[in-house]
Amino acid sequence: MRLDRNLCNWRVWAFIVAIVLWPRAAPADTIAPDRIAAALSKLEALAEGVVADRGVPGLAIGVVHDDKVVFLKGFGRREAGKPETVDADTVFQIASLSKPVSATIVAALVGKDIVSWDAKIADLDPAFRLSEPYPTSELTVRDLFSHRSGLPGTAGDDLESIGYDRAEILHRLRFVPPLSSFRAGYSYSNFGLTEGATAAAKPTGKPWEEIAEEKLYRPLGMASTSSRHADFLKHANRAALHVRVDGAWAAKVKRDPDAQAPAGGVSSTVRDLSQWVRLVLGNGVYAGETLIKADALDQTHVPLMARGKNPVSGGTSFYGLGWNVEFGRHGLSWGHAGAFSVGARTLVTLFPEEKLGIVIVANAFSTGVPEGLSDSFADLAFDGTVEKDWVKAWDDAYASLFGPAIAAAKATYAAPPSPASPARPANAYAGRYFNDFIGDAVVSTAGDALVLKVGPAGARSYSLKHFDGDLFLTFPDAETPDRPSAVGFDIGPDGKASAMTIEFLDDNNLGTLKRVGD
Repeated sequence: MRLDRNLCNWRVWAFIVAIVLWPRAAPADTIAPDRIAAALSKLEALAEGVVADRGVPGLAIGVVHDDKVVFLKGFGRREAGKPETVDADTVFQIASLSKPVSATIVAALVGKDIVSWDAKIADLDPAFRLSEPYPTSELTVRDLFSHRSGLPGTAGDDLESIGYDRAEILHRLRFVPPLSSFRAGYSYSNFGLTEGATAAAKPTGKPWEEIAEEKLYRPLGMASTSSRHADFLKHANRAALHVRVDGAWAAKVKRDPDAQAPAGGVSSTVRDLSQWVRLVLGNGVYAGETLIKADALDQTHVPLMARGKNPVSGGTSFYGLGWNVEFGRHGLSWGHAGAFSVGARTLVTLFPEEKLGIVIVANAFSTGVPEGLSDSFADLAFDGTVEKDWVKAWDDAYASLFGPAIAAAKATYAAPPSPASPARPANAYAGRYFNDFIGDAVVSTAGDALVLKVGPAGARSYSLKHFDGDLFLTFPDAETPDRPSAVGFDIGPDGKASAMTIEFLDDNNLGTLKRVGD
């Protein structure tokens, strides 16, 4: 693979994008405090309405303006059907909102000359490998935080879903073929960013979770914030995750994101996150003290990779280092969304020139409520009126993004062909299968049924239901329990399976395992 070195000159690229192609936003003093106060009153009413309409079970909002926290409030319930309410101190799992938080932590290390954004991963973490030698030798922290390593977006997520830990997932990324040439394409990768963060912490000799506390959470007094799932579970005042079941929100699934803690494993409150927003809008200055050097933090907001148009609001979007950088209807904004498909939605949006920021955390998926409320607030703050029903627009966008894929899977496997071909005897499929990426998989009999076990020591078990011939179905997603996924077998000349393809582990064409024993 060849490196397009023009992409490396981020300073020139940033200048062209931010100065030449787009006009700068209006000065900060154009948003008067009384305009903000009026916007907050309407935002509160909008949030109350969303919860009353069952848009989400619960949410919390924090707003910062001119280095002051001007709004902190919770709405709705921590768990649907239970009486405990959400407040500003309710701890939420913030999912990919963790990424800009982690970028801030690495910026703190960069500002102390502990590491550089352009430090090579080969020097920081020599054991890490991509699938090809050249990208492996040149890969930097900057590459991983801007999602331009070439790794496919879902690489490692599949291994996490079947129980592998961080170390094993990062080791096995070497088996994943690239989606694009090195530094030539944007592909959002949880475990790519996780490697970038953990490698950046290596010179300290301390684990990432400890560095996060030391460099960000403790200095800002973020006492309820952690990058460890165990700490989240210690809080009595915490929000459950919710998905829709038969049209109602239900707390069905728990999510331990420790394997990807820098990318998706932070838990926090809007009270704590508002302090982080103050720091970022203050260019690294907090309560009059410089905690992070401005030039180290500034680099996180340089637009490096094009993301196209915002699908709802129409702004032109780029990715920096753990941050979306967007030029939209209200000028320049920095932001990031977060989601767990098992029940979390989060968002931060900052308008740096106006020193205005909003953070929203919600305990449900899928929903566009965070974006809808954020866009509504921005309209109110800048223009005094809401342009459109942004909550509905974003809800529709999320429905169109996820609904068709689920419907297609259901339609594909709605009914077997008529007549369906019978399955072979169970012992034709039973056995041990293996590939370097997935590891061991065992198909065994359980009465008249087949069971698939994958993950470390067979950590995940899936029942297989015959569909047609040598094709079986399983239902691997707890959040969409009626969504089928195929497990197919290739049959050898001896009448037994020689290989097996697990569809829900095959996003990157690594879901085929060879039979290695009975």
